[in-house]
Amino acid sequence: MCSIIGYSGDDIAAPIIVKGLRRMEYRGYDSVGVATESNNQIELKKGVGKVEEVNSKVNLEQLPGKIGIGHTRWATHGKVTDANAHPHPSTSGKIAIVHNGIIENFVELKENLKNEGFIFQSDTDSEVIANLLQKNFELSKNVKDAMLKTISELKGHYSFIAMFENGQLAAARFHEPLIIGVGKNNYFLSSDVLGFIEQTDEAIYMDNGNFAIINQDQIQILDFQGNEIKPEITKVSKEFADVYKGDYAHFTLKEISEQPETIFKAGENTKNSIKAVSDYLKHSRNIYLTGSGTSYNASLVAKYLLAKYAKIKSESIISSELQFSPDSIEPNSIVIAISQSGESADVLEAVNIAKKNDCKIISIINSMTSTLSRESDIVIGMNCGPEIGVAATKSFTSQLIILYKIIQELNGDVEIDLDEISSSISKILEEHNNIKKIANALKEISDIYVLGRGIHYPIAIESALKIKELTYIHAEGIAGGELKHGPLALMDDNVFVIIINPEDSTYQDTLTSAREIKARGAKIIGISDKESDAYDYWVKIPKTSELTYPIAETIPIQLLSYYCALEKDTDPDYPRNLAKSVTVK
Repeated sequence: MCSIIGYSGDDIAAPIIVKGLRRMEYRGYDSVGVATESNNQIELKKGVGKVEEVNSKVNLEQLPGKIGIGHTRWATHGKVTDANAHPHPSTSGKIAIVHNGIIENFVELKENLKNEGFIFQSDTDSEVIANLLQKNFELSKNVKDAMLKTISELKGHYSFIAMFENGQLAAARFHEPLIIGVGKNNYFLSSDVLGFIEQTDEAIYMDNGNFAIINQDQIQILDFQGNEIKPEITKVSKEFADVYKGDYAHFTLKEISEQPETIFKAGENTKNSIKAVSDYLKHSRNIYLTGSGTSYNASLVAKYLLAKYAKIKSESIISSELQFSPDSIEPNSIVIAISQSGESADVLEAVNIAKKNDCKIISIINSMTSTLSRESDIVIGMNCGPEIGVAATKSFTSQLIILYKIIQELNGDVEIDLDEISSSISKILEEHNNIKKIANALKEISDIYVLGRGIHYPIAIESALKIKELTYIHAEGIAGGELKHGPLALMDDNVFVIIINPEDSTYQDTLTSAREIKARGAKIIGISDKESDAYDYWVKIPKTSELTYPIAETIPIQLLSYYCALEKDTDPDYPRNLAKSVTVK
């Protein structure tokens, strides 16, 4: 979602801010802007487009001054226009803000401010923060008091940075990420450590309901009641600095190709945590799994694994749906929350509901310093490194490996051979040319269906999601047994169907489905370790156990989605309208 960044220090701010925004481009955005303070004046430039495009057009990096703020916007309130891009100045021009999140009562606040003579230049909810700050600062002449009064009037989930013409920065965090980077004679404010990791590896992770005031070389952190908080400085892992594509054309391809290595790191050095999780699962009456998007699909795999290999019943719940049925969570249950970023608003809301019911929270997460990690009783890290491509790839297979390790702890007869899994992934990654040919055949297709049975059905859903995300082709995952209950009516010679069909207990039934589909004229792409004349195209995967087939099946779909995106001339790293971390509901 939106990225925010602020800087105060000894160096010229604008180039630092623009560089930070470039590093956070993976979060998804449609416009960009920067504002700086120099000689008690705020200058601002912004526009629609990517960082490079807007910078080339309006010279963002040439803004003067050693204090500044920047933003990449993902539209929520108001269309994608220059006026709606951030930063937003107050009516007087003496304050400017950048904001991530949603102000729920902005309509009421905006009307009140307009009645008092304040002028609005955008359709956003964010602009009310700038004018509200101006009003409260003019009354108090004090940044702290203005922030306290403004925060007390805002409803919603947000983080924002405000820049005052006197050279002060202020920032508040309420259910949206905000991190302070602490350098030598400089401070950074950012929604992501990637915004400042090249400058410093020391960070303060602001707690929810805190705000900060930065005045040149001095920083003050307070809670929303005005009490001063002693900050805790954390060393950020330097792996976050290594966010480069190297020889790869796109981050997405790089991250797909890293999976033979990243699976070894999944849940690494967490044996005690995995044992604790298994003990909880053995003795809990109710177990719930929750996530959004790809992470929810991982929860569906987990539900199947727990039932088949551990004889444990569980329920998978889409995180965004839980708020509409909070009573479905029984008190004193176990909730396993799965999230790459640990900042997804829907997942955090689901966890909040669960905690109100006195549930234990177990999180499977890639960012160990995220909000979700701090809300959890047990945290197991994916450890797969930064995932820049918006579509989840290596994080999904890392999630599956952690789930396998939990199953292995629950059932001593289950064996997980990471060397064999890694070798299988590497073999599939050698099939680029075959997959490229299939991608070329798909580029004019408008509908793709993915069919699977048993443990392969969640992979069919995940496969359809990848295709949608990267190629913008309509794709749908189908449970094999449901083919005759509706989907068969859609099959004709304009349709491609991907059949996930390894030679296991589901093989023969799924092959029969493939023949029924082919008889209606549709083209069949078979993903299997066994060739068949039912397939028009065959993607070979290595033979493995039924338990670990999901990983082998996932890799070719990731590659196919990537190459099909290239065929359709879409950007696989930054799909339109999507964001890496969905931090607003």
